[in-house]
Amino acid sequence: MISTIITAGGSSLRFGENKLLVKIDNLSVIEHTILKFLDVSDEIVIPATDSTRGFIEKSPIYNGEKISFAPFGSTRQQSVYNALLTCKFKDYVLIHDGARPFIETGDIKNIIEEVKLKQAVCSGVFAVDTIKIVKDGIIEKTTDRKNVFQAQTPQAFKYDLILGAHKKFENKNTFTDDASLLEALGQRVYVYENSAGNKKITTRADL
Repeated sequence: MISTIITAGGSSLRFGENKLLVKIDNLSVIEHTILKFLDVSDEIVIPATDSTRGFIEKSPIYNGEKISFAPFGSTRQQSVYNALLTCKFKDYVLIHDGARPFIETGDIKNIIEEVKLKQAVCSGVFAVDTIKIVKDGIIEKTTDRKNVFQAQTPQAFKYDLILGAHKKFENKNTFTDDASLLEALGQRVYVYENSAGNKKITTRADL
């Protein structure tokens, strides 16, 4: 069984308003994102603000049998942990940013197959720019970009594995993605290279 967590509790400070509710064509960002996962998930759990939850519940795409909500936390890590505790199914879980509506369905299906074999998968892209290590505004060195992987979502895990990591670091809310929790425990996390275009909407320019 596949559970999907879609984070929807952010403050959108850099955007200036709730970016998840901004429309692209005839649907909001969060509706586009949910639709990408509806057919490939057995359940979708969304840690969301009250306003975002109310919007989703009134949406024509809302499926009350498949979609449920969890309390959002003061950090992304807390929100995901709340959602993990809300999941009905305990097999595999995908964790995805609500502000990444452009993920390809084929990539989602491939990641699901990968996690069944590897237990922990981080999707993303390899860097194409030259990468500089900088300290105090000064370049210290240029690193080999072939080893630089820019993490995106979805990230996929065996449920018990990622839940245990969240429990271990419940009081250390310093992680910005879920793969990092497993890395900190010495757990092997495999990479999956997404198709181009899996953009996260952060500022208005991204639209």
